[in-house]
Parts: sequence; structure tokens; C-alpha cells
Amino acid sequence: MEYVIEMLDIRKEFGNFVANDNITLQLKKGEIHALLGENGAGKSTLMNVLFGLYQPEGGEIRVRGEKVAISNPNIANNLGIGMVHQHFMLVENLTVTENIILGNEPKKMGIINIQDAAKKVAEISKLYGLNVDPYAKIADISVGMQQRVEILKTLYRGAEILIFDEPTASLTPQEIDELFIIMKKLIEENKSIILITHKLQEIMDVTDRVTVIRKGQGIGTVITSETNPEELATLMVGRQVIFKTEKGPAFPADEVLHIENLVVEDYRGVSKVKGLNLSVRKGEIVGIAGIDGNGQSELIEAITGLRKVKEGKISINGKDITGKRPREITEIGLGHIPQDRHKHGLVLEFSVGYNAALQSYYHEPYSKKGIMNYKVVSEKAKKIIDTYDVRTQGEHEPARALSGGNQQKLIIGREVERDPDLLIAALPTRGLDVGAIEFIHKRLIEQRDNGKAVLLISFELDEVMNVSDRIAVIYDGQIVDTVNPSETTEQELGLLMAGHQKSEMIVVGDEVVLKEGEDPNVE
Repeated sequence: MEYVIEMLDIRKEFGNFVANDNITLQLKKGEIHALLGENGAGKSTLMNVLFGLYQPEGGEIRVRGEKVAISNPNIANNLGIGMVHQHFMLVENLTVTENIILGNEPKKMGIINIQDAAKKVAEISKLYGLNVDPYAKIADISVGMQQRVEILKTLYRGAEILIFDEPTASLTPQEIDELFIIMKKLIEENKSIILITHKLQEIMDVTDRVTVIRKGQGIGTVITSETNPEELATLMVGRQVIFKTEKGPAFPADEVLHIENLVVEDYRGVSKVKGLNLSVRKGEIVGIAGIDGNGQSELIEAITGLRKVKEGKISINGKDITGKRPREITEIGLGHIPQDRHKHGLVLEFSVGYNAALQSYYHEPYSKKGIMNYKVVSEKAKKIIDTYDVRTQGEHEPARALSGGNQQKLIIGREVERDPDLLIAALPTRGLDVGAIEFIHKRLIEQRDNGKAVLLISFELDEVMNVSDRIAVIYDGQIVDTVNPSETTEQELGLLMAGHQKSEMIVVGDEVVLKEGEDPNVE
């Protein structure tokens, strides 16, 4: 058996914590091999060992049968190992070619030769069906195209083995399909791929084998064609997982959130929200579906008071909150699960207990006349830990030490326990495993069933369709259509998200496609 990568009994420790407990992963030449596990299971740690970012305490790595020591990413690159990171490492005001050659610039007589580099980029792009313009500026191309640039970066440096880290997190369904075509093309050209993903259907669609790890230990490797999503979820989590979120019908009541002709600018003074109108009522979940960068962040920041409103009006329970400070808006009845849990959700150096009290510490019984009651704060934290299954060593542990899923549960517990009239859930399950996703969806539906209004912003179409009662599609800063989840499809939503109108679409068999003559490539 020819393995291009063998990670044998890899052990990685951080102090007393064992992140990788003698894990074995073997990648065959010409296969797509999934690495599956819960948040905090040790997947990224294992790949960081392979890419030279961490040094293992035990085990060995073989590349094409030869034992190697990968002490830094440059050695990984020289061995033909490339990594496509989840968060793109691109400079927005540089061109595609300039980003690809950055740090590895070809020179003629001491001068960077952009023309030759662009020619090589175009050749590689054509060979793998990437269709990237070498001279386009990163700031002007879509998220899907930016990901192709990341792939091109690894190929330009001669990568034969590619690690994809959560590659579909911000892509539309059409872009995901195109990415999988590209990955299969890479395999046809004798590349080998390790795919880190939480999305079980993606594993079933595109991979040959799956290695599962749980709590730092290898559970085993299975052949994809001989398994199913339910079995994979059980291997990953250690229990049966319910995929379809169970919920009864919604019974919407009075309007809670009302947004009228909202205009919001970004930090450059460019309008990102352009005359947007939206309404969310008690007892319903309204999902916002859209490609990243179409005004979602600016909309959330305007509602929560984190960004100034240029024009328009925002009301909660009939009270005008336009231009009010975040604390005032919170007091009126807003709960906020932010899209960046580290930047806006937690103080990472604070304890779990202090983070649990962040929104309420100035109220009784948590404090009186400016003096904190630490016993009450501690009891509140313990309640959230127990109720929301926050896996931690206790309320005194720093929030930084928690896995992403447990940090998210802590934030959700804190916001829901405040009993807000309107809960904004922005990317609430981004990067989380199926067990954590199942838990969080249940909590959102509980809020709805308790008569609260929930605004869900997500790039995961299956999440938007599974959890929402109504779906508002955002494109270029405006709500272009509102649809019922039971009366639409992921293909139709994807086309709406790309700026097409329903009048441009027709149904062919089980699929929604554009009429002939319509341009499907909307940047």
C-alpha cells in the first residue's frame, strides 16, 4: 500500500493536557481523506503537527515512506505539503498574482517579474479549472474566488499534498459544488487531499476514507462508501445525534424588531446596507441568508449599537433605538450572540464565571452599590455550565482554555438567561461539530416557543432552512426576497443570494436553474 503521508502514534501535549493521544492517520496517494471530530478533539492540532507549526512529543511522520522531521512550514512546503486555511491569508489591496508570489517572488536582475509569475498562475489556473484572473485585485473578487487563490498559492509552490481546513464555511451551494469539482480535478492530477470538516454530507459526497478522532484519541478509519452520516456522527460524538431539528409550527404575534429604510456605511464610508427593510415578530425565527460581505455584519452592528446608522430607523418593541449606545439597547430587551465570539462575545483572559456575568454584573443581586457579590456570580456561572453543558474544569477556568463549542455555549447561556425579547444569533454554529449544533438549534427554538423573537444570520443554508420560520435573502445590502423554508430549495436560495430574481429561474426536474441566456456568474 502506497501512503504519501503516515502519521504514526502522534502524541502532542500542552502542559498536562494531551491534545493528540497516539493518533495514527495514513493518507493514500490520489485520495480525499476526511479528518472528522468534535470541537476540541485535536484535528487542527494534528494538522498543525503535519504542517510544522507544532512539534510532537511522540510518534513519527513519514512522507512517501521516508521518516521526516517537519520543524517548520517551510520544510512542509519543500516536502510538497500545502495548507488551505479556513481564514484566508490574503492582502486585499494586492492582485491575485502578487498574493500568490508573496514571500516567494521570482526575480530577473533583482526586479520582481510579475509578467512571468502571472503567466505561470494562469497556466496552473487553467490546468485545474480554477478560472482565476491573475491581475484581479483580491478586494474585487468573491469569497469563492479568494479561496481558489489560496489553492493556487499552494499549487504554485509545488504542493502534492493539500490540507483543506473547513473549506466550505463561507461558500454558497454553487461555490461548494464548484470547489468539489476542483478537488476531484486535483485528484485526477495525482494530488492527495486531507479534508477537515464537520459537515457529514460533504464527507459522503467527496471523500474516499474518513479518520475519526474523539477527545484526542483515534477512533478509527472507515471507508466512506461503507458508512453513513448517522454512523459517522455516533463515532464522532459517542452518542446518537438527531439531524433534523424538531420543531412545531410558529405562532408569530406582535412585532418586536422593525427596520425601515436602513443605510449603514463601513469604515471607509461606503454604503454596505442600502435602504434595508426587515421585521421580526414574537414567536418566530427569521433567518437571513446571504453570501458573506453583503451587509450582514453592518446590519448586526447597527441593530446592536456597535455602528452608527447613516439613515433610517430601528425599533425594538416600538421604541426607537437608532443611535443609542449598546448598553441602552441591551436594557430595552436585546440579546446578542456575536459572529466573532472572541472579539465581541468574551473577555478571553477572564474566568468562565466573570464572562457569564458580563451583561448583568452591574445589576442586583450580582452587585450592590458598586460592590460585586462573587458568590452570586459563581452560582450563576455554575447554573449556565450545568444547563448549557459547558465542558470546563469549573467557573474559575479562563474562557481562553475552552474549546470553540464550549465558548459558544457559554455565550448563548449568558444571553438566553437574561430573557431578552429579541435574540440576534449571528453565525451561532460556525465551525462547530454536529453535537454542539444540535444543542444550539434546540436552544434557539426554545426561545421562539417561549414567545421571543429570534433573528438568525448564517452562511449555512441547511441551518437557515432547518431552523427558520421565514428566510430573508440579503444581496448587496438589501433584502431582495422573503421565502418560506418549506417552499424553497438550496439551489433557489443560492441563486437569490447571487443577485438573481425569481423571474430568471425555471425548474428542471428536481433542480432550480437559470433560464437560458442568464449569466450565472455574478461576482
